[in-house]
Amino acid sequence: MPPSDGTYSRHVTIVNVSGLHARCAASMAVLARKAQGGVWIRKGSERIDAKDVMDILSLGCQKDSVVTLSIENSEDMDILNRLAALVENGFGE
Repeated sequence: MPPSDGTYSRHVTIVNVSGLHARCAASMAVLARKAQGGVWIRKGSERIDAKDVMDILSLGCQKDSVVTLSIENSEDMDILNRLAALVENGFGE
């Protein structure tokens, strides 16, 4: 059953020393664009479109920033889990 707000989410912590820089943001956006529905990243009160590199960079996520990754469509759960793994594994750096 979906959460009351209609989205599915995961909290993740940015672990790489350089934070969420351009290459990382591009990796996230490429993966997010494969989703059928909306994909968002929330940091504090700011929520952005995870399919847009510039939006991702605008969050200014440093190492140890906690963000929430969200999807609106349960069919995109694999995308959500892959995005979370990408962040948790430091984008392979």
